[in-house]
Amino acid sequence: MEEILRKIPGVLHTEVGYTGGTTESPTYEEVKAGDTGHAEAVKITFDSDVLSFEELLDFFFRMHNPTTRNRQGNDFGTQYRSAIFYHSQAQRAASERFIEQVNRSAKFPVKVVTELTEAGPFWKAEDYHQRYLEKNPGGYTCHFLRD
Repeated sequence: MEEILRKIPGVLHTEVGYTGGTTESPTYEEVKAGDTGHAEAVKITFDSDVLSFEELLDFFFRMHNPTTRNRQGNDFGTQYRSAIFYHSQAQRAASERFIEQVNRSAKFPVKVVTELTEAGPFWKAEDYHQRYLEKNPGGYTCHFLRD
C-alpha cells in the first residue's frame, strides 16, 4: 500500500510498521507469526490543505479489499486485517460515515469488515520494509487502485 500512498498528491511522508497489538518494539518475524496482535500498517503524514481525510479514505477503500477478515491477497492472519487507526474522534466519525457509504453503495457483495481502532503506539518496521517496492521492483503486492 505504501507505494500507492506515496504517489497521492498531498501525502508528505509514509512509514510502514506495526500497530494495534501488545508487543513492544516488535520485529517483522514476530508480527508475521501472528502472536503480537499487531497489524502491518502504514503511517501517513499528509497536508490537509491538499488532501482531506475523506479523500484519503477513498484511496484506502479503493486500494485493498475491506471485506475480507484477516486477509489481503495471499497474506492471512490478524496482522493483515483491514483497519483504520484513527487519531481523533473526527477521523473516527468520518471513517464510520465512509464505511456506511461504501456498504450502501453495494460496491462489494458483502459488508465492510474494516476495524476502527484508536491509534496507539506505532513501531517502525525494519529498513528493508520501507519503500519495499521501490527497492524491489516486481516484488509481491496485492494492492492496486480500483474504480
